[in-house]
Amino acid sequence: MTVLDDINRRILCELERNGRISNAELADRIGLSPSACLRRVQELERSGVIEGYRAVINRSALGAGFTAYIAVGLSEHTKAQQKAFEKLMASASQVRECHNVTGAIEYFLRIEVEDLAAYKNFHTEVLGIAPQVAALTSYIVMESSKDERA
Repeated sequence: MTVLDDINRRILCELERNGRISNAELADRIGLSPSACLRRVQELERSGVIEGYRAVINRSALGAGFTAYIAVGLSEHTKAQQKAFEKLMASASQVRECHNVTGAIEYFLRIEVEDLAAYKNFHTEVLGIAPQVAALTSYIVMESSKDERA
């Protein structure tokens, strides 16, 4: 595990806000020389603290503004069933996140589709026919007042 000092924390904070910031601007905001700043960023990347950089996509602008979270309970609690379900979710373009969780369910999904009809189709034609699935509970997102996912 990488030990983070205050400077590295400030670098990470700036990069979370704007991953496209130039090294010169980042160095200026942090109070380092550009070469020292670049060395720190490269070390954060090399050590795995920074896994990558992403574009934040406005799904509504692409016609996929319907978001739902789904709690999924499996019919059997075996490793084979989990792997089969995870493989199915990895191949479903509607699934933006798939988390194996503890508690009364096994998985929590974030789904993004065009509209309610597309969600119903996914619910029925993908999850509804998956042999591993025993229970589904849907939570439809009406508004997001805070979303810091990149």
